[in-house]
Amino acid sequence: MKVLMINGSPRKDGNTSIALKEMEKTFFEEGIEVETVQIGNKDVRGCIACGTCAEKGRCVFDDVVNELAPKFQEADGLVVASPVYYASANATLIACLDRLFYSTGFDKSMKFGASVAVARRGGCSATYDELNKYFTISGMPVASSQYWNSVHGRAQGEAAQDIEGLQTMRILARNMAFLMKSIALGKEKYGMPKKEEHIYTNFIG
Repeated sequence: MKVLMINGSPRKDGNTSIALKEMEKTFFEEGIEVETVQIGNKDVRGCIACGTCAEKGRCVFDDVVNELAPKFQEADGLVVASPVYYASANATLIACLDRLFYSTGFDKSMKFGASVAVARRGGCSATYDELNKYFTISGMPVASSQYWNSVHGRAQGEAAQDIEGLQTMRILARNMAFLMKSIALGKEKYGMPKKEEHIYTNFIG
């Protein structure tokens, strides 16, 4: 089984990396393969709603988003982590996720998702909620831990002192590993939930 982790921080080996590395160690202990991609330092522009992805099956902007797409399709779970900026996720990460989820047509249902927020002090729960919306619109169950998935630290390396936050990361990874394995067994015995053709409506006419 495999988990793709996307690090939205622009800082290599920053506090967001500390949180993800704690999860990575636990995933390895659980026999889960992990690939981590740092995108916060990449040049990623936002979606322009051109619709090209519907025709070509990939985003018109050929950057890290198109590199992530096959990794996401192959993965059994996705972890998205961000530093908190103005009680929100890193704008580069949001641009990446908007395009990654919109431009990929493969079925994402029953892939597990988990979001992680890292902050000096506040804004973690708002960022956590913001990131979870990508999962819940895509039929992806959300993995949880003993607390909201957050770690605190300001200066580089301070997150290593947040022992509760790191414990939350370990439990999150352990829970996610268990749930992915359980879904795999459930697919073998029961198959996937029945699909319906999506009905699209709006509030005009």
